[in-house]
Amino acid sequence: MFGNNSYQVSHQRSPVDLAYRLVDAAAILAAATIAVGFTSGDQLPNLAVIGAVTLLLHVVAIEISGLYRNWRGSNLSLELWCVLINWLYTAPAVLGLGLLTQYNAKLSYPTKVMWLALTPAAMASGRIVLRMLLRNLRRRGFNTRQFAICGVNKLAVQLARNIQNTPELGLEFVGFFDDRPESRTEESLGENRPHAGNLAELVQFAKAGSVDMIFITFPMRAEERIRQYLRELGDTTASVYIVPDFFVFQMLHARWNQIDGLPVVSVFETPIRGIDGVLKRGFDLLVGSALLLLAAPAMAACGFAIKLTSPGPIFFRQKRYGLSGEEIRVWKFRTMRVCEDGPNVKQAAREDDRITPVGRLLRKTSLDELPQLFNVIDGGMSLVGPRPHATAHNEQYRSLIDGYMLRHKVKPGITGLAQVNGWRGETETLEKMERRVEFDHRYIREWSLWMDVKILIKTALVVLRQENAY
Repeated sequence: MFGNNSYQVSHQRSPVDLAYRLVDAAAILAAATIAVGFTSGDQLPNLAVIGAVTLLLHVVAIEISGLYRNWRGSNLSLELWCVLINWLYTAPAVLGLGLLTQYNAKLSYPTKVMWLALTPAAMASGRIVLRMLLRNLRRRGFNTRQFAICGVNKLAVQLARNIQNTPELGLEFVGFFDDRPESRTEESLGENRPHAGNLAELVQFAKAGSVDMIFITFPMRAEERIRQYLRELGDTTASVYIVPDFFVFQMLHARWNQIDGLPVVSVFETPIRGIDGVLKRGFDLLVGSALLLLAAPAMAACGFAIKLTSPGPIFFRQKRYGLSGEEIRVWKFRTMRVCEDGPNVKQAAREDDRITPVGRLLRKTSLDELPQLFNVIDGGMSLVGPRPHATAHNEQYRSLIDGYMLRHKVKPGITGLAQVNGWRGETETLEKMERRVEFDHRYIREWSLWMDVKILIKTALVVLRQENAY
């Protein structure tokens, strides 16, 4: 996956791989021992059966999820997230088997809750400790491999810098290799670092065992040169990787896929699918329903105030683009004397005479957005995501801003990353809309459930400060 900036290297079963399995097994057995220890002594004989079944199902789930892959260079949070997802497969299966066989029928609920919570925590702790140990060993020169880079360009320099800034990878840099003269590549290096040699010299290095891994960073248009290097390097035992210059595109959560064995890479993709989509939807329903119940009295008061102070409906529903550009109708409290929803919609501005006195208060406190909780419950919106714009504004900006419509790769939200970073309110200049779209793209690239939680917390602070609200 490109989105997490990891450089993962596949390998056969190794001592590190065995260490991961032993750490997980120890964590599972330790958690079961502690949890069962909360029950009476006559339940302890069941520990062996519970531990063995948990280990067996854990191994099966791991083969499905691919948890035992090389995590060298991967983000720790991604690894821990995979541990949690794997446990969500394993725990229900163990509980179900225990219920059918009556092995856990006499275990108390506190014991089961402790077991459910302690096992993933123990596995995560074990992996953190193992990472720290491997990092220290690799910094001391153990479990290291030598790598070289073919091509001298910005991508090559960035790759070398990323790997060298991540010592836990255990990769030692041999140098840049390029058949072009140094006079043509000095500017690309930018660090006055000389070539280590040309292609012929690299082949000799690899044959002598001085290079274990080789990264080719030529641009995609240099197909013939890439083929030449692959032909020559095919006579060595070094592992060879092509690093495509996809950075020239605006990539959104790109990942590798296969279509009947043919590898493809997605350039524009949503991060919220599969189990992530289920978790985000569950989070929206749970938190959205709770917020709707808490906000009900305030919403009733807002409705009465609107009806008593100005003629017209309480609610205003406006056409906006939702997920994949599909049209949705967004609920809001009416704050203006007009209900514009046509091909031309004027954005609300400071001192806008269309806004009613009550409407101005509602907009300043963001209470006018509360009805969008209905959109969250029915699935058209999310609590957090790119703010939906009026369809008229979408049609205006999609031709002015590159990648504007990519913000619709996820559901629109009541609040978003742009709004908590100062890009809330009127976008009277193209630059302001461009900055908002940049944050929307960043949200899609970096999304996580924890990011949604942080944005909701920051939103409350922004609303209290009443920033850019009118």
